[in-house]
Amino acid sequence: MRGLILASALLLAAPALAATETIGSLDATPIIDRLDTADLPAGQTQRFWFRAGASPVGQPWLVPVVVVKGAAAGPRLLLTAGIHGDELNGIAVLHRLAATVDPARLAGTLVLVPGLNPPGLMQSARQFTPDWGRSAPNLNREMPGKEGGSAVADFAGRLWNRLLRPNADAAVDLHTQSRGTAYMMYVFASSPRTRRMAELVAPDIIKMDKGDKGTVENTLADDGVPAITLELGRPEMFDDVMIARGESGLLNLMREMKMLPGKVTPPPASLFVANDIVPARASKPGWARLLLPLGAAVKKDQPLAEIRDAFGRLVETVISPADGRINMIATDPRTDQGGSVARIVWWSADPACANGC
Repeated sequence: MRGLILASALLLAAPALAATETIGSLDATPIIDRLDTADLPAGQTQRFWFRAGASPVGQPWLVPVVVVKGAAAGPRLLLTAGIHGDELNGIAVLHRLAATVDPARLAGTLVLVPGLNPPGLMQSARQFTPDWGRSAPNLNREMPGKEGGSAVADFAGRLWNRLLRPNADAAVDLHTQSRGTAYMMYVFASSPRTRRMAELVAPDIIKMDKGDKGTVENTLADDGVPAITLELGRPEMFDDVMIARGESGLLNLMREMKMLPGKVTPPPASLFVANDIVPARASKPGWARLLLPLGAAVKKDQPLAEIRDAFGRLVETVISPADGRINMIATDPRTDQGGSVARIVWWSADPACANGC
């Protein structure tokens, strides 16, 4: 505790910095106010706490950062996870990469941020929730933020200006679905280049998608940095299969970027590419039982789920709204009227939808 108090005092007194500089430490890990990987020595792995703002009680929010800087020059690949606090598989993927990527064999720099949203992670909440939920914005709709603005705008602005954007030539933001739902291994992409990145990561499904304002992926892409969002299954758990697939896919992307030696593995033949998505909704409330597994191919009007009342009587059969693939299912059988039991991704032939409808 005394070490944290001393670190907090140093942080409050520290001026804004133009480049990487240690402004304190916590348990021998340096605390930084800004990262510039050009300042760091080549051929080393270094760990930092990044100050991303302060909590409602005045203590700093500290975000973990690992920089693996290769012995040879090359691109900077930014990998982030945990911007939604109940989406955890990506954190384990970044932990594994931090432990296994050898800087002596690396060309370029790997910037790993395994936990962008400390208050959300502490409460296992999708939102940025530092104050008992009275303010619950989605941090992944707040980029690029605004330093000196509201709490979440300032937090996002510090992340963007001092950590993320200055250290990225390409990026992958890792997620899972949130509480009560599950995804396939699934990638959002928005351009031919990012589609290629997505293919190399070897997901089950790629969704070409114009995205939402304020996400890490789309804000980077709008600023000229090719970026994708990688979804890895279910929330609130470490799924070893998904974690291993995520690690393997990102290593393959790094080989294509000439950051690591070795042969690039082509995309799997089973990869399904879509550019549109539609939910399958229950018109009546009740208990849902899915009739098809996650990832199944479906035809329009094919039965997807049964909805039963409190006595177990069938009240509705939910059907597929389109030909396509099931990319998301509800894992909680309690279903509201109008609630989604699944989402179907499919390919629209409309030329305007080539990079997402």
